[in-house]
Amino acid sequence: MEQPNSLGEGTRERPWELQTPSGSSHYQLYKDETLNPPALICTVGTTQLSYQLRCIEDLHAMLKEHGDWMLLGSADEQKPAAAGTVEAWARSPTNPVGGWYGLKKGLRGRFAMYIPPLLEALGLVEVEHNPRNNRIRAL
Repeated sequence: MEQPNSLGEGTRERPWELQTPSGSSHYQLYKDETLNPPALICTVGTTQLSYQLRCIEDLHAMLKEHGDWMLLGSADEQKPAAAGTVEAWARSPTNPVGGWYGLKKGLRGRFAMYIPPLLEALGLVEVEHNPRNNRIRAL
């Protein structure tokens, strides 16, 4: 399967062009460090989601500590995240931000769909690219 395309600089003018782990959707991400907290802005079609920018370093650190493959487990905010998945970690009160990395109420989920491909494009992780049940591990 085609690997994520990191063309772009992660700016509003030149966003990263990525695709979901399953390859079913393309989307753009860019950093906005002027926001409080600094954020990653994710545009999927006409929908815009945002996640705390620090999630890049926090997720990589958690995966390094985990030391093995971890299921992504992507889910919308309104659906529960499966225990032991990246999505569950991104909502957990025990993660480094004490809860959701997603910043837009109603659109705080899908962390495990949109953030892992960025870490892969940055060379920090390996992500599986199957139709479903994909996993991630730190490099």
